[in-house]
Amino acid sequence: MSEVASAWRSAARTDTGKVRARNEDAFLDLPERGLWVVADGMGGHQNGALASRLIVEALAELPHGGGLEQRVAQVRGCLHELNRRLGQDLTLACGQADSLMGSTVVVFLAEDDRAACIWAGDSRCYLWRSSCLYQLSRDHSLAQLLIEEQQMSAEEAARHPRAHALTRAVGACEALQLDIVEFDVLPGDALLLCSDGLYQSLSPDQLGAALNLGSAPLALRRLFDQALQGAARDNLSAIVIRR
Repeated sequence: MSEVASAWRSAARTDTGKVRARNEDAFLDLPERGLWVVADGMGGHQNGALASRLIVEALAELPHGGGLEQRVAQVRGCLHELNRRLGQDLTLACGQADSLMGSTVVVFLAEDDRAACIWAGDSRCYLWRSSCLYQLSRDHSLAQLLIEEQQMSAEEAARHPRAHALTRAVGACEALQLDIVEFDVLPGDALLLCSDGLYQSLSPDQLGAALNLGSAPLALRRLFDQALQGAARDNLSAIVIRR
């Protein structure tokens, strides 16, 4: 068993929810390689499901090994190449040049006592540490843009008719911009990667209470039980990762 496998435990799940006809989310759960991914597809017909699946499949094929800096560079290169393919080749091949084929992505990489979160879109990464919940990722959405540039409150921005429109995603723009946060990991840390369907169904207190449970499977079950008690209008995906 590798050092990464002995240091991290994780549990992952996705659900179509109660309203959507199909699930356009995809995830990758590889604790033995210190690699976890959640992707939330978007686009007409089967485009969203295809985009998210291609992302997790491509990231799963990356070579394992090297330090964190090298692995971050590999993920960045992979996502930029996928952005080109999704934005040009695949869309044109489907005969739908005017339609969108894209996906959000949030990636968590662990290497010894260092970790990195890489993302585009509004799928999120949370850190639970010392009984406090921290949102490590910052949404690439119109709502977040209104908060930052128009100084709206979160409540005001959420009322905008296009609040959930994305400002970044893999396949959505010719030039992909990724955000990256690197940090030290500590014993007892827990991470949550999730699509917007999951976190929009639950309060921060509910997220924290679930992550405070002693195991990743228990936390994941609590999150989905509570989310599915609600409207669950969107697909739900989450990975709980414990140090």
